[in-house]
Amino acid sequence: MNPSKSKCIVLLSGGLDSTTVLAIAKKEFEIFALSFDYGQRHKFELQAAELIARNNSVHTFQRMTIDLKQFGHSALTDDIAVPKNQKIGDEIPITYVPVRNTIFLSYALAYAEVNDIYDIFIGVNALDYSGYPDCRPEYINAFQNMANLGTKFTQGDKKITIHTPLIDMTKSEIILKGSALGVSYQDTHSCYDPSSKGLACGECDACNLRKKGFNMSNIPDPTLYQ
Repeated sequence: MNPSKSKCIVLLSGGLDSTTVLAIAKKEFEIFALSFDYGQRHKFELQAAELIARNNSVHTFQRMTIDLKQFGHSALTDDIAVPKNQKIGDEIPITYVPVRNTIFLSYALAYAEVNDIYDIFIGVNALDYSGYPDCRPEYINAFQNMANLGTKFTQGDKKITIHTPLIDMTKSEIILKGSALGVSYQDTHSCYDPSSKGLACGECDACNLRKKGFNMSNIPDPTLYQ
């Protein structure tokens, strides 16, 4: 532990956004990184998360296992085709995983309480995103309020803060920010429908947002596409 730094939790998916958040958080905090194996088809992101955590010398990296496949109704956890090259933002896409961020943040909250951690970072974004309702500022504020009402360790003066440093940034702004902080984006994985070797499809929402971000930031895209 670094005694000069407070502790924080970073929800680390292995994707572009969460890796940028990790780079932002580690300037001020000792990092406890949580990743989630929730039955997603794009499990290559879990390998990416572990690599990123190791390369950033986080204090603790822990992979949580949750079976969201039992609920289904998402192209990421069910036998449903991942949409390709659809117009982003018209409606909430089938890649939305029911209450995923609520579940992830609840796990992070329990982890925070038992480890006496009052800061949680999550890489949600409400500009260049697929329109998921659990990525909006109103949702984050509501969860933070609930967290401070429903936990034992927040009944004193110290309160939980949910940090969302990317929430009002475009994807290109995120990439520029991360690049300035030395993020290695070639280690990250975004694709919802990768090949058996982990090559990105280049056509799902996550790939299209990623490609748009690199293009608009004038930074070469290091992603390996099919």
